[in-house]
Amino acid sequence: MSTQKNHKPTIRAWAMFDWANSAYNLVITSTIFPAYYTAITFTEAHGDRVKFFGFNVVNTALSNFSLSFAYLFMALVLPIFSAVADFKGSKKVFMMGFTYLGGFACMGLFFFKIETLEWGIFCFTLAAMGYVGGVLFNNSYLPQLATPDQQDRVSAQGFAYGYVGCVTIQVICFIFILKPEWFGITDPSFPPRLSFLLVGLWWIGFAQIPFKKLPADTPNGQRVNKHVLRKGFAELREVWERLKGIPEIKRFLPAFFFYAMGVQTVMIVAAAFGEKVLRLGAAKLIITILIIQLVAIAGAYLMSVLARYIGNVRVLMLVVCVWIGICVAAFYINHEVHFYILAALVGLVMGGIQSLSRSTYSKLLPANEEDTASFFSFYDVTEKVAIVIGLFSFALIEQVTNNIRYSALSLGLFFVMGLLLLFRMMLLKRSEA
Repeated sequence: MSTQKNHKPTIRAWAMFDWANSAYNLVITSTIFPAYYTAITFTEAHGDRVKFFGFNVVNTALSNFSLSFAYLFMALVLPIFSAVADFKGSKKVFMMGFTYLGGFACMGLFFFKIETLEWGIFCFTLAAMGYVGGVLFNNSYLPQLATPDQQDRVSAQGFAYGYVGCVTIQVICFIFILKPEWFGITDPSFPPRLSFLLVGLWWIGFAQIPFKKLPADTPNGQRVNKHVLRKGFAELREVWERLKGIPEIKRFLPAFFFYAMGVQTVMIVAAAFGEKVLRLGAAKLIITILIIQLVAIAGAYLMSVLARYIGNVRVLMLVVCVWIGICVAAFYINHEVHFYILAALVGLVMGGIQSLSRSTYSKLLPANEEDTASFFSFYDVTEKVAIVIGLFSFALIEQVTNNIRYSALSLGLFFVMGLLLLFRMMLLKRSEA
């Protein structure tokens, strides 16, 4: 279905999905849940080791393994779902389904205590699946809503909405955590568990805005029948063959794959790293992550402005260099001031690299392409497989060495590979000019 591009009300509604689901990304992935999880799974008798279905596992390794599983599962099924969504014209339906899955899973974390560890990990895993699925179908609207010259700005707008939204809900949750006596709360586990419930309500509630405003889809194939899944696979293979014929995408995706391993892993493990290495405590960790989100808003817009003058690939290379420095510095960190400095740097480059990566890929897609969900499934699968490898290697290194610093240092290798591939992409493009 034809959609008016650069329509501001529709773009604002699209950006509100980032506002809605970023609550999960901050509260569950980055701040309150990691702090709560690390605290309740550490005991004097067993240290940071927990029993999970009879297996003895490092607590943070367990949570990272569970996220790895969630992302791996979604990487396997999302190409099928996206192909079917394009075929049937049901992007919004899938987007809604994953949103409800993630939102209700967050609500389920309200019942998570150390006695219900398996239940907590189960809900934690489902919430990640819901987030991943929703993001894919939201991203696939970008080339449909904005012309190529506006996609950097619109992508940055989405991330900015997301950062403001997640900071807002984080502050609300923060009040319950820091001042439970204001509300007559005596159970110390209640404020964080209430936060998980609020995230689910926030996520589902504000997602109704894009659900209402985003354009409906029309099927791109023939009459839908019982063979729709097989046709979805056929369409997926067709899109893959078309992608292989676009040199810029063939060069960009491998670079994105490697640096995304580092970016996404750092974002997920930052709070647990700060707690384990420096024992900062929940309050300081939450404030630090809030600062990261606020700085990231400026970072997203700054990178989009820089891209106008020196190009997307050069900006991405510059940002990846900063990430390499962050990983090396994390290995040597020994004071909370150092952690705050690193957090500010992470915030500056976190929003920029995500926003610019999304818009760079969008601009490389064929003009007037209608199968945006299928095309963006490859982008999302690349990112999710990268997260699986990044998180799994991070968790495995910590499990083997019992030292999370070595895990942080190892992420620098992924960024180095990404930098080299971006440099290769730039050189090949220049030689073809």
